[in-house]
Amino acid sequence: MKEWFTAREAAELGLPGLPGTEQNVRRLAERESWFDHPFLARVRKGAEGGGGREYHFRLFPTEAQLEFSRRALEVRKQVVRSDNGDVQITFKGSESARRERDARLAILGAFEKFRAGLPLRFTACLQIFCDGYNTGSLPVDDWIRETVPQLSKRSLQRWRSTKRAGDADRLAVDRASARKGKGVLDTANGGAVRTFIFALIAQQPHLSADLIRTACRNEFGDTLSIERGGRPTSVDMPPVRTFQHFIKRLKESEKVALTKLSNPDKYRSTMAPSGVGALRHIREPNALWQIDASPVDALCTDGRHAIYACIDIATRRTLFYVSRTPRASAVAMLLRRAILAWGVPETIKTDNGSDFIATATKRLFAALDIEMDVSDAYSPQQKGHVERVIKSFQHDCATTLPGFVGHSVADRKAIEDRKTFADRVGADTAELFGVSMSGAQLQTYVDEWAELRYQHRPHAGLNGQTPAQVAVASAASIRTVDARALDVLLMPVAGTNGLRTVTKRGIRIDHHHYVVRDALPGTQVFVRLDPNDAGRAATFDAGDGSYIGEAVCPELAGIHPDTVLSAKREAQAETLDAATREARRKIREITKGPALIERVLEVARRDAPNVVALPKREERHVTPDITAALDAAEPQDALALPNRAAELLNEMREELATPAAPGVTPLRKQETPQLRFKRALDLERRIAAGDIVDPSEAVWLGGYQAGPEYRALKTMREDFGG
Repeated sequence: MKEWFTAREAAELGLPGLPGTEQNVRRLAERESWFDHPFLARVRKGAEGGGGREYHFRLFPTEAQLEFSRRALEVRKQVVRSDNGDVQITFKGSESARRERDARLAILGAFEKFRAGLPLRFTACLQIFCDGYNTGSLPVDDWIRETVPQLSKRSLQRWRSTKRAGDADRLAVDRASARKGKGVLDTANGGAVRTFIFALIAQQPHLSADLIRTACRNEFGDTLSIERGGRPTSVDMPPVRTFQHFIKRLKESEKVALTKLSNPDKYRSTMAPSGVGALRHIREPNALWQIDASPVDALCTDGRHAIYACIDIATRRTLFYVSRTPRASAVAMLLRRAILAWGVPETIKTDNGSDFIATATKRLFAALDIEMDVSDAYSPQQKGHVERVIKSFQHDCATTLPGFVGHSVADRKAIEDRKTFADRVGADTAELFGVSMSGAQLQTYVDEWAELRYQHRPHAGLNGQTPAQVAVASAASIRTVDARALDVLLMPVAGTNGLRTVTKRGIRIDHHHYVVRDALPGTQVFVRLDPNDAGRAATFDAGDGSYIGEAVCPELAGIHPDTVLSAKREAQAETLDAATREARRKIREITKGPALIERVLEVARRDAPNVVALPKREERHVTPDITAALDAAEPQDALALPNRAAELLNEMREELATPAAPGVTPLRKQETPQLRFKRALDLERRIAAGDIVDPSEAVWLGGYQAGPEYRALKTMREDFGG
């Protein structure tokens, strides 16, 4: 890629931020002192007397440098090298466009050689070269002159600038491609006619051109609107021949889109993007399985069966299971065979079939600690390995089976046509297709085909190795499961969810009662039925999944109900005795100890808070009735007091009059109302005498004087003396 440019060449690059004329580029170089950079500016080779300078593109403005680098990257993307190291430029386009580009590049090469031998100005060289080319005096190949019959100076300069910019593919011109998409039916009515025809073909690919033209006349009328010279113009509806050519081109150009709309299955099988090697990171056996099902392309004496396939991605090992009808139990049996043969996988890829996403299947995956990876709806390509295995089985094994009916309706019709009319009349399907094998025989054929033929066939995805070789060479450990435990997990679940609550009569399943020997009434259990014995079932704890015991239905198991009930009673008595033995001992201890009320009150005493409430401000409430009641309740004299009131008054007088002897500790520790009143009187006398009183005592006195006790005792003292 050229990196050094003169002022003229830099102007011809057409970079943003860079002047478009030689003179302005020189002014920019002088203004920014480009030539002062010794490593980015130099004297042009061959220029006599320093008559020319060249500048590296790193001196260009930043925007111009970015655009130049972008063009250089695009050129590098298109450049490849041949075996001998020569640079070759790739090109994507029609052959006519390639021929046009190569002819112009050859003319540019001839001009550079022509100019190198003439000591003339650039414009003079252009004029002489173009004149010589147009007059035929310049020796060029015939194919070049046929492609470019005339040459102008302006065209040559434009081609030269395009090549210098590193975009030589722009010299390619395909005039047929330029006219593509500009026909009457392409542009009529703003493209609505083309869209309408496209929709008709997608909906019904077998419509003739005449019918499509008739439908367009009904939709748009007998005239169409197009643009000519920038103005709208009306034209007559084109003839049928024009529609035929247009429909042919449309089907070729829009083949993929039409296939997706008209035949989605064919699009997914042949045209939808499909990754190659997307699962090459799966290298260990049992890291990922894929499972799927499909009807077998062969009939059996007991009807048509479905084939369930499982493939291990890392080794391509495959197992099959034949089922009469698609169901979740068939998935379980397929997994049983694969797990016992290969071990437990980490992840299994399935589709959205009802048998694969059933509750029983999800529960089995969870019990075995297998991650379920469900593909998107209508996306078979997401599990392409198992899809390919099923196709291999149908085309390699099923075609050899007795009762083969073909892979499609057309195949089936062709097989029927092989019989003469006389043979077909009165013959049933079994006779017509030679049906002779049963479902069990089909399973045998499938197993032997997978073991003897498919497992020993080299696979390109295994680098030419067979599945058997890859499986034997693997040293990875596998997770195994005991067959008995696996059989229990594969037992069908009772009812819709398998959950039952034990009552005194046991659990109920399909109108029958099953006695659970080791579960108490009220226990919720998860039930699995024994497929070999309808009278027995396995019960598990609904919380932690632990095994509880066997549930027996005497009616179905052929056991006398009294025998089962007697065993249930004994087991329940033992369970309850063990559960209540310690409780009974504690009951006896509680009965012999203090009464329960005493225990409660003792705890209440400990919990009672040790807080003394502060006295609250009170206001005396007086009404006429209250005043009258007080007058009636107040005694007329001291002698009229009740005996108890007189006794209390005498006790108060004695306590107030008798001082405590020094050194004597009163027996009464709690201060009585009389003592508090006396304390208040002493404080009042001290305050009245001007003595110093402790602030805490003054606060107490204020609160006490506001209380009812002080007022009551003071009233009694005033009334009766003391």
